[in-house]
Parts: sequence; C-alpha cells; structure tokens
Amino acid sequence: HAGFDAKVLNNQPNNIPPEYVWSDEDKPSTDIKELQVPILDISSFLSGHDNHVAASQASRLVSEAAKLHGFFLVTNHGVHEGILARAYKCMDTFFDLPASEKQKAKRKWGELSGYADSVAGRFYSELPWKETLTLRFSAQEKLESGTETVKDYVSKTMGDGNEEFGAVFQEYSEAMNTLSLNIIEFLGMSLGIERRYMREFYQDNDSILRLNYYPPCKQPNLTLGTGPHTDPTSITILYQDHVGGLQVFVENQWRSIAPKPRSFVVNIGDTFMALTNGIYKSCLHRAVVNSERERRSLAFFLCPQMAKVVKPPTELLEVSGQRRYPNFTWSMFLEFTQKHYRSDKNTLQKFSDWLRSREVIDNNLTDRVSKRE
Repeated sequence: HAGFDAKVLNNQPNNIPPEYVWSDEDKPSTDIKELQVPILDISSFLSGHDNHVAASQASRLVSEAAKLHGFFLVTNHGVHEGILARAYKCMDTFFDLPASEKQKAKRKWGELSGYADSVAGRFYSELPWKETLTLRFSAQEKLESGTETVKDYVSKTMGDGNEEFGAVFQEYSEAMNTLSLNIIEFLGMSLGIERRYMREFYQDNDSILRLNYYPPCKQPNLTLGTGPHTDPTSITILYQDHVGGLQVFVENQWRSIAPKPRSFVVNIGDTFMALTNGIYKSCLHRAVVNSERERRSLAFFLCPQMAKVVKPPTELLEVSGQRRYPNFTWSMFLEFTQKHYRSDKNTLQKFSDWLRSREVIDNNLTDRVSKRE
C-alpha cells in the first residue's frame, strides 16, 4: 500500500475512502460550544514567590476542572518562543518530505517510536485522518543501556543531515520535561499532598513526544483526525497552532477548546487518574479536521519511569476510600495499549480488568517490590 496521502485521497472523484469514515455516533457535529477551562498562570509558582492567595485560588480552579474533565490551560510557562518556533519549523520540514523519506522512520508493530500514517496501524476501519512522528524521551540522568536520546534516535533512523531536527526535538523535550514537573508538582499541591511527592515520583520519567499533522480533508464531517480516547499516560502538554480541532466530551456533550496563543493545553491521563485513586479525571477527547487548513500540534506525554509502581499515596487513600485500580507499572500499561487494546474511553477500566484476570502476576510483582523495599 502506498501510505496515506491526503492530496491523493482528496482528489478522488467520489468521497473519501470508506476506511476513513467513522460511525454515525462518532462523526463530528458542527454546532459545538466552546468549553471554558481554567487558565493557570504558572509564573508566580515557578518563581517561588507564590502569592498564597493567588496560588490557592488557582489550585482550587484547577482542582475543580481536574475532578470534572481534567483540562486546563497554562500560561506564562517560561518556555521560550524560539524553542516553539524551531520545533514548528522542523515539524513542517518533516511532514513535507516525500512519503519514501518519511517511511525511513516508519514505526514497527508494537513499538512506540517512529513515523505512522493512518494506514500503518493494526486497524482497517475508522482510520484517523493524520500522520504522526513519535519520539521517546528519558529524563534519567544516566541513561540505562538501550535507552537512547531523541537526538540519537533521529540520527539512527533518519540518517545524516537531520542533526538539527534531532537537536531541536531534544531541546523541546527537555523544556517540556521541566514544565511538566512543575505542573505535576502544582497538581500534587492542589490535591493537598506533600508538595514534593509528585515531582519526585516523576523525576526520572520515561516520556513521549508526538508530532501530529492533520491535513485538510474535503469531507471533514465524515472522519476524525484522532478518534475519541483518553490518554493512558499521566499528563499531556499540548501545543496547538491557531487552527482549532481539539474537542472534549464533558457532561455528555462534545465541547471545543479554542487555541490560545502562547499557552499550552494540559490534560490528565489514565495513569495520573489511577495515581490519584480516581479523584482527578482523565477525560475523553478527540481531534476534528477541516476542509481549509492543515493543523499541527505537539504533544508531550509525561509518564513515570517504566518500572515504577503506580499506586496512590497513603494520604489520598484516606480521603478517597478504597482502591479503585490495581497496582501496575507504566511498562505494563504501555504494552497493553501497544499490543492489546486501541485507546478509547474504557482503556483504564479494561486494563484494570485485564490485570485482575492475571492476578497471579500481580502477586509476584508485589513480592518482588516488597523484597526490594
């Protein structure tokens, strides 16, 4: 198969191919209202001079949103314009390459890193109208053998002449790592737990950077750029361009989150929901496409270090009662979404059921962990 080429598909005499047409219940509607989400100005928190009143008000607003839908915006985040501009320029260069060049970085089955067009996956219907490039980022000081930097991965898969590309996304990932640790520390504070707890939990994260490219589509009302799903990861920091497309399912209806210049959209994922014992919600969202303009976005998914056991801190259990999800490690959850299950609205529940059905393994895991402790 020739891969996904929106220009070719848009030029076909009839409709877009049937494998891109989504079921009626998932087709996007046009009359969607905007969702008002809290805006977190993180500058005072970053400077350490957090004005107590402002901080507690911000943490109350973010906490309310996190309990309902898990989305908020972050402004005054300290990420330089130059980093964002370079990342966008490199992203454009990559997605403009001929298909044969992009295929050099093609993602292999069951793996995370690499280029994927909608057809490259393991699914044959309800294909997303997009292309992606996924890069893994490790925040560990001393990289374990087998863990490579973003820069190394790019030079290995894409060959010479891509040093700038690798360097730019290494720089972008590092900026996102810093920002995400500040945001996760803030979220810990808003939950009322010991301030350093979340930052320390995620300090040596194994995270993911994804470049998304959504070409224009002549029948945008039939398809989706990204289908409805919750993020299995912990928190997502999204930088979107000025072309809207992000929608969130809140109180039984789809609402849009409009792009705001120089701000990041942050949302909570399944792993953080499990870590808070379900107090903070991971919410269903999707991306729609349009017939006029391409849309690009950069998503950084903060994830715990692979072998770290995800279980709520004791003080949260006192507030939230009995355990809602079994213990798991991020590597187990990641493997589940890569090999067993396409992320949708039930990912965390399905994963929990799957884990409980394999409790034997769970007991061994607990034994191994307690031996280490």
